[in-house]
Amino acid sequence: MFAPPHPSTLLSRPGPLPALEPLRGRTVVVKFGGHAMTDGTLLRSFAEDVVRLRQTGVRAVVVHGGGPQISAQLDRLGVPAQFLGGQRVTTPETLDVVRMVLAGKVQRELVRLLNEHGPYAVGLTGEDAHTLTAVRRYAEVGGELMDIGLVGDVTEVNTAALDVLLDHGHVPVVSPLGRGTDGEVYNVNADAAAGALAAALRAEVLVVLTDVPGVYADWPRRERVLDRLTASELELVLPSLGGGMVPKMESCLRAVRAGVRTARVLDGRAPHALLRALTGAPGEAGAGTAVLPG
Repeated sequence: MFAPPHPSTLLSRPGPLPALEPLRGRTVVVKFGGHAMTDGTLLRSFAEDVVRLRQTGVRAVVVHGGGPQISAQLDRLGVPAQFLGGQRVTTPETLDVVRMVLAGKVQRELVRLLNEHGPYAVGLTGEDAHTLTAVRRYAEVGGELMDIGLVGDVTEVNTAALDVLLDHGHVPVVSPLGRGTDGEVYNVNADAAAGALAAALRAEVLVVLTDVPGVYADWPRRERVLDRLTASELELVLPSLGGGMVPKMESCLRAVRAGVRTARVLDGRAPHALLRALTGAPGEAGAGTAVLPG
């Protein structure tokens, strides 16, 4: 009997991937962040994966973070960094640096790498065409709400510009900035932005690439990663998660509650992590944790 090749053997072949055919014509939103964003080899590997999605006919949207790059630039400029409740306090001066790094450096590098393979990627921020509307967010510290400046939560998504780009075969690369109805520009958590976009675009899959293998079954022990969670199960474990995982899993929960079929959190530190997750079997090494509507 003929046995189809394992997905991992297909990654080296150029052109469309047969294992991605079920996603042809569907939308996949990918949040790219963590160590892979500062590793040139992983950055290029990620760009190749996104191009393979595009070549197979998948409507791919990339949302990127940039925390380490922002911190490095603030250090170079001598701008002090302050955090409250695990969130960056964003003064107007800090926001100028955030916009410069996200839209002027990180996004440009991703767009450049994607476009080495063809006229695919188009960069924009959540400010453009009012794609992301945000309101000021406050941090809870010791039971009190603290002002952390120009940090925002997404309240509305306008997909018009993204729809046009996707319909014309482009890959939107989105920097997580939003405009408020008060006229301010807000720094938005990239995980939250990706979840909001996935929900609004009625995506088939949301993929969150980070620096951990997935949701640990018994945090803080790291012996076993859960291969799947229903939305209801995730709600129960959210309070027990480490701080860095909370916005990622809240993003996944928001997405599946809004109709996204699957949200997946996985380790982006392995080459071609994105394609391996989308073409591999649930529970396979590197597939991370899938969140399902339940």
